[in-house]
Amino acid sequence: MAAELTNVVMPAAEMQRAALVSHPDTPGEAVWRIAVEANLVAGMTLGCNYSLHGDLERVRVPGARTGRRADGLWQHTCFEVFVAAAGDPGYLEFNFSPGLDWAAYRFAAYRKEMSPANLAQAPGLNVRRMADRLDLSATVHLAGLGTAFTAPRLRVALAAVVEEEDGRLSYWALQHPPGNPDFHHADGFALELGVL
Repeated sequence: MAAELTNVVMPAAEMQRAALVSHPDTPGEAVWRIAVEANLVAGMTLGCNYSLHGDLERVRVPGARTGRRADGLWQHTCFEVFVAAAGDPGYLEFNFSPGLDWAAYRFAAYRKEMSPANLAQAPGLNVRRMADRLDLSATVHLAGLGTAFTAPRLRVALAAVVEEEDGRLSYWALQHPPGNPDFHHADGFALELGVL
């Protein structure tokens, strides 16, 4: 008996495009701009595309690693996304290294009760480097992380840390709260993603 094929229609994803801006206290000299795209598919999969434009000879880009979970990625060039549901003080943090390592954390509230987020599968990462551009695409499956993170609409903060050849770090985000760079601050969750 032949299996019957059926067409499964996934809800369309709403693609959001934006640019990250450097924190005024940490203006990077080697980076001209960082463009980002993000979408949420069926409330279960988050896709993020980062495109760093600049003088890559002056940017420290981590070399290829094993694509494993690792802490401290923010100490070097990496891309980040924070995810929260409306009305919920908890949120998730994901770090993606151009060296293909990644990190995932859960917070109960603003910088409180940090713990590793138990992912059903590792994020899918793809990196492409050109003379003046570094692209990183990340796919994160949110299933199993709690019903709050599979809501039809989520608040998102997109960010990047860039390490220059002299070791200086610049901090990039959709928007920065007053004071020191702080990607965890609620003001940074400036993008809303949802399924159409």
